[in-house]
Amino acid sequence: VRWRSEILALGINTVDSFDVHSEIVALKEHLDPIARTGECTAIISAGWDPGSDSIIRTLMQAMAPKGLTYTNFGPGMSMGHSVAAKAIPGVKDALSMTIPLGTGVHRRMVYVEIEPGHDIESVTAALKADSYFASDETHVRQVDSVDALKDVGHGVSMTHKGVSGKTHNQLFEYSMRINNPALTSQFMVSAARAACRQQPGAYSVIEIPPVNFLAGDVNSWISKLV
Repeated sequence: VRWRSEILALGINTVDSFDVHSEIVALKEHLDPIARTGECTAIISAGWDPGSDSIIRTLMQAMAPKGLTYTNFGPGMSMGHSVAAKAIPGVKDALSMTIPLGTGVHRRMVYVEIEPGHDIESVTAALKADSYFASDETHVRQVDSVDALKDVGHGVSMTHKGVSGKTHNQLFEYSMRINNPALTSQFMVSAARAACRQQPGAYSVIEIPPVNFLAGDVNSWISKLV
């Protein structure tokens, strides 16, 4: 938060891929007055989830306002969880794999290289207490080489089943299999473009007109996509 605040205070737009879902609103409320004072824009949580998936969920909700949405990640490498695991004292390197169990429930399989002088028991206890892992079933495995296991592929499958007006049994599905860092970076670049088209303030991606993420003339995109 500190570097974002300092950069915004200088009047420079920012884009981040902050992915702690429960803290997104608090981050937006913190950055918004700073961005307004600096007369610039902050786009927050602009990866793919949160990020592009958030836009899909919003559209599903608009099409069937009553109902349930389930977001199932993986199987694949979670960059955020892997970074969080590497920050645990005693961890030399880590890979956190997200395994979907269905209905939005996930298992975390975490593979770690342990620094000399540390043990798997203490690392496991510290990792499971971390906010990134505390709400999910988490298993920690010690390995000789994380690099030998690493694959940056990931994916998501989203389902929304609900009601449009008085009509029940509306079912929407969306899925993708992706290279995690490639999609995250691409959407952040698109969000940087959108940042230049907003009034000063802090925004989540669902507050921004989708066409603002695209390069080129708005009317050309309307002609092509609408």
